[in-house]
Amino acid sequence: MSASLTTGDPTPIHMVGRLVVNFIIAVGDLTRFLFQTMGGLVGQMPRSRVLWPVMYEVGVRSVPVIAVTGLFIGMVLAVQSYDTLRMYRLESRIGSVINVSLVKELGPVLAATMLAGRVGCAMAAEIGTMRVTEQIDALKALGADPISYLVVPRFLACFWLIPALTLVADGVGMFGGWVVSVQILGVSDHFFWLYSQQFITAFDVVSGVMKSMFFGAAISIIACHRGFHCGNGAEGVGRAATDSFVCSFIAILALDLVLVLMLNNLYRLLWSLGIQVI
Repeated sequence: MSASLTTGDPTPIHMVGRLVVNFIIAVGDLTRFLFQTMGGLVGQMPRSRVLWPVMYEVGVRSVPVIAVTGLFIGMVLAVQSYDTLRMYRLESRIGSVINVSLVKELGPVLAATMLAGRVGCAMAAEIGTMRVTEQIDALKALGADPISYLVVPRFLACFWLIPALTLVADGVGMFGGWVVSVQILGVSDHFFWLYSQQFITAFDVVSGVMKSMFFGAAISIIACHRGFHCGNGAEGVGRAATDSFVCSFIAILALDLVLVLMLNNLYRLLWSLGIQVI
């Protein structure tokens, strides 16, 4: 008989099984939390005095970090793309490379990542502190629904405002790429915008905005869920904030893959039906 069975230590199979079971339980609990939030949306909308401060915190105060991130990403894309395109004498098309990358992928993903880091961690820590200090239990004792009062405003703020933050990241990133490409690297300003206009379609912009809305919903649900289920004490609140960012980032990447596959199939379907996407 093996030593693991005689000493009671878990075998690798037991460890894998425990991880699978814990993952299924976590996904089920998160799904139930999502449906509870959707149920809160069906009821009465949050009051303006509750919703507006959350929207200001999520939207307005996130603009600087989103803009700075988009600016440097556009600049880095220009620097990295120029040498490769110059080898094939295609440096005049650098605008299409930068702007298509920003609109379709980097803009939504980076805006969501910054939102998860800045807003998601704060949500998890704030709600976790309320859980530790029994403020959520006090809301229940007063007859208020904590989901409707705490989660629904944050969900709506992330879901509504992340498209605007994505467009800010796209616009500032395009500007940063234009500055480096035209003003520093000497690419023609005319061709920079000409090829950008030719390669970027309305479908690309809409698909990027749609993806960002799913990202925002995932960030808010995961952050609030981790806050509601945080451990005791300051260590539990800190772990909830950390878990919120890690899980949100993984969810962003997973959702991005799924949505890209779906949107690409939709684009092919529209093309096969003779519907021209501009």
